[in-house]
Amino acid sequence: MSVTAEQVTFVVFAVPLLVTAVMVVTAKSPMYAAMSLVAAFFFLAGIYVLLSAHLIAFMQILVYAGAVMVLFLFVIMLLSLGHEHLEKERQKAMQVLGSIGAIVMVTLIASATQEVAGAEMAVVPLDFGTVKAVGRALFTSYLLPFEATSILLLVAIVGAVVVAKEKI
Repeated sequence: MSVTAEQVTFVVFAVPLLVTAVMVVTAKSPMYAAMSLVAAFFFLAGIYVLLSAHLIAFMQILVYAGAVMVLFLFVIMLLSLGHEHLEKERQKAMQVLGSIGAIVMVTLIASATQEVAGAEMAVVPLDFGTVKAVGRALFTSYLLPFEATSILLLVAIVGAVVVAKEKI
């Protein structure tokens, strides 16, 4: 079995992506976790470029690594929680999130292996990753998840403001 340049490039982006994703979960400081998440977004954008989805890679960096992470860092610095409060909340949150994450991961792996087992390679349309194709998919097939994500982000922002308001 020969190794292609695409496979090597994929490994170059995938391995650091996994390392930084693990660092997001295991970092003791929320700032280090957020910065690891920014690095993970950049490596994920590299994988999108490998898939010829340049628009999605650009949006990944612009929206997630830029705007969303700046918002996260702003909220982390605004809250400026003390260590004792962080440790108690962190332990409880890590236990709950770890359990949920393990269940979701096992479910996704089981689902993915069942789908991939007998599947043929999909034919990628010529306009894959273009602005027109992404816009059409976003506002037709994925309108409900798009709107649900918008509401989720709005609720997160309002929640952060309410939590921070007690300290101001």
